[in-house]
Amino acid sequence: MNKNLINWVLFSLLSTIWGSSFILIFMGLKYGLTAFEVASVRIVAAGIVLFPNCIMYFKKIPKNKLGIVFLSGTLGSLLPAFLFCIAEQEIDSSLTGVLNSLTPIFVIIMGAIFFKVATPINKIIGIIIAFTGCVLLLLSKGDMGKSNHLLYTALVIIATIMYGFNVNMVTKKLHEIPSIYIASVSLCLNAILALAVLFFVGFFRHDFTNTAIIKAISAACILGIGGTAIATVLFYMLAKRAGGVFASMVTYGIPFVAIAWGYYFKEQIGKGQLIGLFIILIGVFIANRAKKVTLINKK
Repeated sequence: MNKNLINWVLFSLLSTIWGSSFILIFMGLKYGLTAFEVASVRIVAAGIVLFPNCIMYFKKIPKNKLGIVFLSGTLGSLLPAFLFCIAEQEIDSSLTGVLNSLTPIFVIIMGAIFFKVATPINKIIGIIIAFTGCVLLLLSKGDMGKSNHLLYTALVIIATIMYGFNVNMVTKKLHEIPSIYIASVSLCLNAILALAVLFFVGFFRHDFTNTAIIKAISAACILGIGGTAIATVLFYMLAKRAGGVFASMVTYGIPFVAIAWGYYFKEQIGKGQLIGLFIILIGVFIANRAKKVTLINKK
């Protein structure tokens, strides 16, 4: 099969898997699990799938790096999983998927603030445009001022900030460690915390013969196995085959899949939301274009 065709197949799979994550969260909540249970089952399921890898790679990670690897899993998977689930108790899955597209912008911002990463003018322009799109997106949702919707929207944005910090931390602090090592060990370690949460919130007192509970757990497990474990492996495959720039373009596909699922489940999707998404993606595109001239360099 043509190499480029394989790359695009991987790209499409990743966009579909990650774009479907938000509706799976919705389904887990709809059929009877709490936000903490959906998020915890997701991480535990991912940890179980990656456990064999963790056994192989754990000793290959330097002991002085294990703390950072654990923190990477916390900021890059565990805490965002909880934040997304809590947010979707009040806001649509499609809106959550659109806001997730701000992640590359926060990669740039966190890099400039905390990791002394040079900031070219195109990145500054892209950030401004993306945030303009975000504001328009929120204004287009007439219910944002009601029922603390703005607070729940902020939780999604906080999750993307964590993603942005984590990407920079891994790049700067763990660059010598293979990505699959980091993903496997970090998720397995954080799965222990997620399992503790399940015990604490009374997850194991559910009636596991109840059809609705089975559906909810199934959605959360698919989310963890597909959206976290398998997708992570596919992403690293794509990055190695086509490069990091092409792999990062998956960001553009995810919100469209999320919106398509939202439309299928009859969520309210208006022109304002689509315009906001379009402006955000323009900002992300401009921010990620390669430029030779750097105007701001944190020292």
